Amino acid sequence: MAKGIHKLNSRAVDALKDVGRYSDGGGLYCKVFKGGSKSWVFMWSRDGKRREMGMGGVADLSLKDARVKASEMRKLVSEGKDPIAERAKVSEPTFLECALQYIADHEKQWKNEKHIYQWKHTLTVYAKPLHHLRVSQITTPDVLKVLKPIWMDKHETALRLRSRIEAVLNYATAMHWREGINPAIWRGNLKSLLPTISKAKRVVHHKAMDMDAMPAFMEELREREAMMARLVEFVILTACRSIEAREARWDEIDLDKGIWIIPKERMKAGREHIVPLSKRALEILAPLYDLRQGDFVFVHPDKLKTFSVNAPRALLKRMKRDETLHGFRATFKSWATDKTLTQREVIEMALAHKVGNEVEASYLRTSALDKRRELMERWSDYCSKRVLGQVIQLNV
Repeated sequence: MAKGIHKLNSRAVDALKDVGRYSDGGGLYCKVFKGGSKSWVFMWSRDGKRREMGMGGVADLSLKDARVKASEMRKLVSEGKDPIAERAKVSEPTFLECALQYIADHEKQWKNEKHIYQWKHTLTVYAKPLHHLRVSQITTPDVLKVLKPIWMDKHETALRLRSRIEAVLNYATAMHWREGINPAIWRGNLKSLLPTISKAKRVVHHKAMDMDAMPAFMEELREREAMMARLVEFVILTACRSIEAREARWDEIDLDKGIWIIPKERMKAGREHIVPLSKRALEILAPLYDLRQGDFVFVHPDKLKTFSVNAPRALLKRMKRDETLHGFRATFKSWATDKTLTQREVIEMALAHKVGNEVEASYLRTSALDKRRELMERWSDYCSKRVLGQVIQLNV
């Protein structure tokens, strides 16, 4: 801008009091906010749309320096560049840095620590070839280099990994660190480059224990005195998910009524779940209540905090078992279906699965607690005795 056509001077800027924008010319404005604070902004037009970029507070940036920065911005605009995008590139992160920032910004809205762990694990372990690359440098071949080695053998993991890479790169685009098509997008991109695997082939079930082996296993489990053994036993007896028991709180449990009310915030389906507790489940809880330390039911005796997602797996491994803790839910369902005359809806409710439409679910919710209490007591009895091949009559 030619010398002598500026509209502001330092004294005039100091005197500005009313809320509004005050032009210095050439796209540079002093913006006065409610309360009296002031900052410099640069404004320009692109494709008929007005754009605005903050440049810093008046207290930190002099009028002279603001004019220098505005001149730099005008040069970028004249070259067809976006000043906001160009500024973002100065601090452009690597993929790993961007991924960790994305997780930090989103983990508060995620439901449980397992979900957070899975995000960190897949992106830090399987996406290593992307770690050192700046997000604007990542191309479709780079993403393929990550996905191809596990696409056939670990297909479910590969699907989740692709989705998470796409989310991280979408985040990078929103932050003006990259432009153009997302190289991890499926339709019109990776779908044409990776082989299709039928859903039937890629369904992997959690390994479950044969129901006939349950009494002997539970006997061995009860001989162990460790807190983790009590946690695993409690998970099995309640047919709940590991995370639900590991993060169980005393204010969710009513020992007198023999119920455990898991709030909707901790449930996969986002609905409150009432668990009737068998006599053995209450026997597990009673001594823990007397010795309770803090809000959580199952805490590490030394660290005094909840157990990690890997702790139950480690116990099963020490017991030389290759079943998963989640697989015991399948064992429970098989037992209830094959060895009792329980209605399917009651079994599904015991597993906290959605049953029928909303009207049907509402009706069953109010009438099935007693039926489920009897079912869970029978399950506890079965796990304690070697009763094989017997069909149990339940009045449900």
